[in-house]
Amino acid sequence: MSGANPGSHGPLAGLRVLELGSLIAAPFATRLLADLGAEVLKVEAPGKLDPMREWGAVKEDGHSLWWPIQARSKKLLTLDLRSERGQELAVGLAKGCDVLFENFRPGTMERWNLGPDVLLAANPALVYTRISGYGQDGPYASRPGFASAGEAIGGLRFLNGFPGGPPPRTGLSLGDSLCAMFAVIGTLAALEHSRKTGEGQVVDAAISESCMALLESVLPEYDRFGVVREPTGTAIANNAPSNIYKSKDGSWMVIAANSANLWPRLCEEMGMAELIDDPRFATHDDRGRNQDELDEIIGAWAAGVEAEEIDRRLTAAGVVCGPVHTVADIFADPQFRARQMLVPVEDENVGELIGPGVVPKLSGTPAPTSFKAPSVPGGHNREVYAELLGLDGAEIDELESGGVI
Repeated sequence: MSGANPGSHGPLAGLRVLELGSLIAAPFATRLLADLGAEVLKVEAPGKLDPMREWGAVKEDGHSLWWPIQARSKKLLTLDLRSERGQELAVGLAKGCDVLFENFRPGTMERWNLGPDVLLAANPALVYTRISGYGQDGPYASRPGFASAGEAIGGLRFLNGFPGGPPPRTGLSLGDSLCAMFAVIGTLAALEHSRKTGEGQVVDAAISESCMALLESVLPEYDRFGVVREPTGTAIANNAPSNIYKSKDGSWMVIAANSANLWPRLCEEMGMAELIDDPRFATHDDRGRNQDELDEIIGAWAAGVEAEEIDRRLTAAGVVCGPVHTVADIFADPQFRARQMLVPVEDENVGELIGPGVVPKLSGTPAPTSFKAPSVPGGHNREVYAELLGLDGAEIDELESGGVI
């Protein structure tokens, strides 16, 4: 691996990553790598910084609370990739890195003379990871792509919501995050190949394909039987009981007993052991066919029991259940605290705030329990350009005055 992240002891310590992306997908992917110890060099254009610095409905003194989460543990560079000198510097940076991430519209990096042919010629072992709406080829390649469109075309949006209603979105940029995680998987696989052979390659991750990859049996159902699965609201068709039910005190609870061993336990805990042998619910298929009737029975039982009691009793009986948490509930839940999933992030502008911990947990190389998030644009210019490219102070001053960095 090309470099080391000083002070980093994660499993990816020694891995150096060049991030040329903005907004969500590529920066989220590189954040996952940084969380695990990689040294991430995040490049922003001078005077045209990552819009993530301003995104988010809730801000502190005009500063985004999203930015510190995406930028944590990274080193910030500025570089004009549109200028010839900036492109030369980018090639030099790529020579000193193991991985490059970019999420521009396909063809943009080639127009800047920074396509895979150029950078892999400069660094044959480089893993060149590209994130886009629809992939680097095909009839949709040149279309602009956001998570919203990728979720729609990839089939996720249609399955969300209730029958006959509009297909809503989750209140998150889900498609971007899914694509980022698939991109990380591909990057780690390509890194293993590069380690063994010295051969780099292109990792091509598409938002639309990342969404479609989650469709489970939806594709073969259509292929074999012509079935177009429809949205089913809070349940999954033919998979019962598995739904949300409102408790006596008005809380929504997930109750899932959709397997042969869990179903009898639920019946007994509800005091309805006679349902176990009821012909309407005798088998998994029977319960699926009579899903609405079954949900009415469980819903009526839940409506007479406090949420905390439902959780306690069903958990003790070995039935899958759980409250539908708000973010306030997440902060109060001892499980997330115990698992270090609510960790402090120190930002230069807004101070300390709580962000998500690292997933998954590794026994031999435990994740950090706190992070720092840089905010000053180009705050690591002098350090990185001197270390990787051997530039002295006068050269860096000239690049700054010329608007190259």
